[in-house]
Amino acid sequence: MTRFEPGDILLLAFPFSGEPAVKQRPAVVVLDTGDADVLVARITTQACGTRYDVVVASWQLAGLLAPSYVRSHKLAVIEKRLVKRKLGELQQADWKSFRKTFQQIYCGDRG
Repeated sequence: MTRFEPGDILLLAFPFSGEPAVKQRPAVVVLDTGDADVLVARITTQACGTRYDVVVASWQLAGLLAPSYVRSHKLAVIEKRLVKRKLGELQQADWKSFRKTFQQIYCGDRG
């Protein structure tokens, strides 16, 4: 079974709440435990203006086509069979920014 690393950027069929259809879009791997699913955070080109949107400063090096944001509060568990391909990976500084925001959301803001 394919295994992904945290920070990998995947092109996949991403579900949307309230809609029966899916849309191909990039997402960043948060966790892959080695089973048939992977936990990801959505990536978008739309600046939504929440404090949970993380700018991908090195978007070109990450394999993205346009300036992008990781929606760190928009997580999904996706079946690996929905992954079309790996696009790239977040660069170290962008991964660090994502992890900091993720920890603030899910572990509490500790300053």
